Amino acid sequence: MGKKEIKQSVSLMERSAKEPSERDAFQRVFVNRSVYLEKIRFYGFDMDYTLAMYRSPDYEELLYRRILDRMIFMGYPEQLRNFNYDPTFAIRGLWFDQKYGNLLKVDGFGNILVGVHGLHFLKPAEIKSMYPGKFLAMNVDPDRVVIMNSLFNMADTYALATLIDYFDNKSEYKRKDDRTGVQSGNITIPYKSIAQDTHSAVSYVHQDNESTLKDYVLKNIQKYIIKDPRITILLRQLQKHGARTFLLTNSSYSYTNGVMKYLIGDDWTSYFDVTFVDAKKPLWFAQGTALRQVDPVTGTPKLGIHHGPATKGQVFAGGNSDVLRNMFMAQGKNVMYIGDHLFGDVLKSKKTKGWRTFLVVPELGQEISIWVDRHAHFEKLVSLSKEMEELYSQLGVESEISCKPDIQTNLKQIREITQEMDQSYSKMGSLFRSGSRTTFFATQVERFADLYSSSCYNLIYYPQFYFFRAAMTLMPHESTVDHISRNMQSKAPSLPSQSPNSPSGWTYCHEEDDAPISEEG
Repeated sequence: MGKKEIKQSVSLMERSAKEPSERDAFQRVFVNRSVYLEKIRFYGFDMDYTLAMYRSPDYEELLYRRILDRMIFMGYPEQLRNFNYDPTFAIRGLWFDQKYGNLLKVDGFGNILVGVHGLHFLKPAEIKSMYPGKFLAMNVDPDRVVIMNSLFNMADTYALATLIDYFDNKSEYKRKDDRTGVQSGNITIPYKSIAQDTHSAVSYVHQDNESTLKDYVLKNIQKYIIKDPRITILLRQLQKHGARTFLLTNSSYSYTNGVMKYLIGDDWTSYFDVTFVDAKKPLWFAQGTALRQVDPVTGTPKLGIHHGPATKGQVFAGGNSDVLRNMFMAQGKNVMYIGDHLFGDVLKSKKTKGWRTFLVVPELGQEISIWVDRHAHFEKLVSLSKEMEELYSQLGVESEISCKPDIQTNLKQIREITQEMDQSYSKMGSLFRSGSRTTFFATQVERFADLYSSSCYNLIYYPQFYFFRAAMTLMPHESTVDHISRNMQSKAPSLPSQSPNSPSGWTYCHEEDDAPISEEG
């Protein structure tokens, strides 16, 4: 590192030594499930949007332009060159309904919160006409829905929206009566085919060959990738405390090598015990592919399948999680994998391997800023909901219909406040909620990410023996019934399974089992 980088590193190390009470909200790591860092022996990192953060919206604009160029090559109209990327339009976690060509923001159960067709925001009546009950069951027809989970999806999400908007408003095309596409004479263009063509264009753009997107990014790397000096601090800090580190990325060796040299230097492989490129996640967490050692001189995989242990700093192509386990006995809760992709990085490593998970959510900085600025709006929503709850709580079984509370004013205010809050974030609203209701993305984060933060580098602000403690959550019967309740006149029925005898020994497993316990405890 140069003198400038050393100065930056010293400054960052001083900041990381702050007292917890001084920890900035943007440097915090948030907890869904308790994690004791001293128990983590292996830290795995994704590269794109995790160690290597892309500059937004510069990178998305480049990707959007490349997608449209490819679509034109595939036969789409030249007018697409006049389109410009709108960074305020899309958010992660949207569902694209290939049948009707709609982008949907849904809650964790498939209830539709926001619907957009092309660039037209659908009214509630329009949503109900296509989705009875404003609900879409993804599992009934899994091929119908595409979930935009990745930050890479921001560009193709907007590409889909602008393409559908273009054909819907083109005079020579008419929307089909069943609303599944557009038609011009004998030519029909289903929305599903537009989605398939867009996916094909995106796949082509991300291929590794000369003059592709990745080649262009490497030639203009300062414009598109942020060089964060915290990367070496974090990796050395983990190694200093005895943890092993590994890099696991779907990118090719040539692209990975170019990016990591820019971020760290020529000796970047020394910061990892082992590196896996061309991993093909999420397949890597299951059967994977053949493990081949990469020749660092030529950048190509060597012939034959690799067997046996790995030496520090080696780079492999392919493989699977069993390879990592065999090399280092890395398995279960002693492994933490850190990535930005909710499905490919976090969900799969959690569900199939039981690893600890850390989700990188770069959007969190903006979410926190707006949450703080607009917190009064949320408090008003809570107050309005509480008012309605109290009105109904006064009613008994003998209440007449004339006693039915009038809550229309409350509901109108809730809609207005929700809309105002949503527009503070983006055209699609917050990544995590719509008013008082959390999104599908938020539900998945809660379920599969043990920890989440705006950056993986925020780990440097915590000691390596830190205990991330999840807050206790209460179910409705626990949060709404007082411990000393005056409304328990009837006796609860006894159940045969509830034996009055105490168990002879502890037979339960708790999350506290992973917590530090003294020798006396």
